[in-house]
Order: sequence, then C-alpha cells, then structure tokens
Amino acid sequence: MKKWIIILSIGFLLYYGNLNKKNELKVTIPDEAIRLRVIANSNNYYDQNTKRKVSLKVQDRLSKLLKDTKNIKDAREKIKENIDLMDKDILETLKKDNVNYPYKIDFGYHYFPSKTYKGIEYKEGEYESLYITLGKGEGENWWCVLFPPLCIMEAEENDTENIEYRSIIKDIIDKYL
Repeated sequence: MKKWIIILSIGFLLYYGNLNKKNELKVTIPDEAIRLRVIANSNNYYDQNTKRKVSLKVQDRLSKLLKDTKNIKDAREKIKENIDLMDKDILETLKKDNVNYPYKIDFGYHYFPSKTYKGIEYKEGEYESLYITLGKGEGENWWCVLFPPLCIMEAEENDTENIEYRSIIKDIIDKYL
C-alpha cells in the first residue's frame, strides 16, 4: 500500500511539474554579450542552406579567434580586427555555392525580435552583434551568443541534437508500473 501511495505522489508531482513547464522562462541576454545573426535571402531551401553554410563558416572562424578570450573588450577587438577575414569567408562560401546575390556584414548594435527557443523566451532589444544579411535578407535568421561563447561551444560539440534528459523519478515509476 505504501508503495502505491509513493508512486501516486510522485506521479502527481511529475504531472504538476509538467503543467508549470508551460510557463516559459524569460531570459535577458546579459549586457556583456555579443551576438551573431545571419539572415537568409529567402526561405527557400537553397537560400536556407546557404545561410547554414555561411553561419558554420563564420562560427568556425570565430571559434578560433575567440577561443581564449576572457572579457567582452577583447572579444570586441578581435571581431573588429578580423572582420575582413570573415568577409572573405562569406564571399568564398557564396562563390563555392554559385550564389550571385550580395551580402552585408556589420558589427554594431542591431535590433533582435523576441525569440522562444527550447522553452526559453529571449527578450527583444538592441544587442551588440555581428550581423550578416544575405541577399534581400527576407528569410528566416539564425542567431547565437558569441560572447560569452555559447554558440561556439555548441558548434564544437559533435551531437547536440540527440541529448536525452532523464528523470530518476520517472525511471522508478516506469520500472515498477
């Protein structure tokens, strides 16, 4: 009997906990942050794929540049000093894919709309960022936080898509039910 009371109590807690997950957490990007945003020419497959390739190429360059950066001032200087290299990387990527539209790369303050990602809502606002617009810039965008190096760490991981989170309480219920 005690076993069933414990299991029902745990079940209630799990159910109640899942209801509360629907209330999304609002996160403010810290003032000491630099973001990266790449906006595609359009939402067609070809343009979205080009956006992905450009963002990966720029992330690769930035991961090397910002690897040992300790503060935002140093990150800002390294980005400014190497914007020509990133410009070259973008041009090479577009040429390799036979893309003929122009692009723009800018480092400064840019508007970001609110965004919900993995249950977390990021507030809209003006953020210091490396901002890349491909072609008309009418497609979906991709963004991350460069400093602190959140997207760079994610880019270095091999399998970020298949992370599995488990609950020991759920495992116990599954085992005994």
